Amino acid sequence: MVRLIARKRISAWEAVWKMAAVGAANTGMGTHCSWYYGKEARPKLGPLIIILILAILPGAFAAQANPASFSDVASRAMAAREANDVSGAIELYQQALKLNAQWSDGWWFLGSLQYGSGAYDAARDALSHYLELTPNAAPALAMRGLCEFETGKYQTSLQDIQRSFALGAANQPRNEKILRYHEALLFTRTGRFEDALRSYAFFTREEDSNPELLLALGLAGLRTPLLPKELKADQQEVYTSAGKAAFDFMKKDTETARVEFQRLFERVPAVLNAHYLYGYLLYATDPDQAVVEFKKELEVAPSNAMAEVMLAWIPLMKNDGAEALPYARKAVADDPALPSAQLVLGRALTETDDSKGGIEYLEKTMLVQPDNLEVHLALAKAYSKAGRKEDARRERLLCLEMTKNDTAPATHP
Repeated sequence: MVRLIARKRISAWEAVWKMAAVGAANTGMGTHCSWYYGKEARPKLGPLIIILILAILPGAFAAQANPASFSDVASRAMAAREANDVSGAIELYQQALKLNAQWSDGWWFLGSLQYGSGAYDAARDALSHYLELTPNAAPALAMRGLCEFETGKYQTSLQDIQRSFALGAANQPRNEKILRYHEALLFTRTGRFEDALRSYAFFTREEDSNPELLLALGLAGLRTPLLPKELKADQQEVYTSAGKAAFDFMKKDTETARVEFQRLFERVPAVLNAHYLYGYLLYATDPDQAVVEFKKELEVAPSNAMAEVMLAWIPLMKNDGAEALPYARKAVADDPALPSAQLVLGRALTETDDSKGGIEYLEKTMLVQPDNLEVHLALAKAYSKAGRKEDARRERLLCLEMTKNDTAPATHP
């Protein structure tokens, strides 16, 4: 009996690989992001195969108290899948699941087949059923996130992909490349540009500077909330140039990057956020030169709130609220909804002995960014200055809880 079960498990694995090959051929996911698989794998592999090899599948046909008709349909579904009859297998899995909606393997294979055939909405629904039965299945979360990406559900896609990271979906390098790339795309699309840049830094470990990656990196760097496919063809060159400059800088080829940024600065009309991008990259190693670039950005775009935020943040790192305050006030005036602008103004007011005013802005920031450590650190200081000892103590304890597994200090808002 043990040998029989083992053989069925092997057959299931073989079927997954066959199905993945068919899926890669039938979905655009195997083409428009193919660069991150490696040259030797490009003709064969698509994201489906990478997600599937993460799966640890339970026995496909463990003994169940189900009607004989279910067993028959399930057997036929497996046979169709192993024969690469995708449409037939999908129909049979749907029939079997109508007879037994608790069959978790059925939902997994159905969702995988639908994903491979480009039926992303249906695949998402099937994978959601699977996750109801197997809540912490990292491969299913990752695949559902990719389905949501394809159907424009960007916020939920990002949530699923990030949760899949926490559950180990990126334990294999090739899987991580796929998921990190989509995470970065989603950060950009949802306006989290600094987070996107940090995600793209992952790819500088390799020599690959594919134009698709550079274009995506340029979108994040120039703070444009679009996906590469949403960008007009006549706009792609400038974003690719910005991405190449940022990529070389992050690879520590700073001289090449300096020349590439200089070419970008000389373009007419001026490229918005180009000086900001260079300043942001310089900030960690050369904050004085970063200040120069942020000020140049304000010459190009006087209402660039993020440049003003950074010009406030740099002196705040030295507890110089007086120098920071004018830039912080201007940032809030130019973009009242920008959380980082509220943060720097709150900190600048606290540092200039207006703790009551500082608390007002910091508490506003906390409402929209409750997980931002910098906000809680600033609130602890502001509450302490205002004599609110219990509130200050609560914030300090919260900061300790937030940092118990992370010893790296924050360096930007």
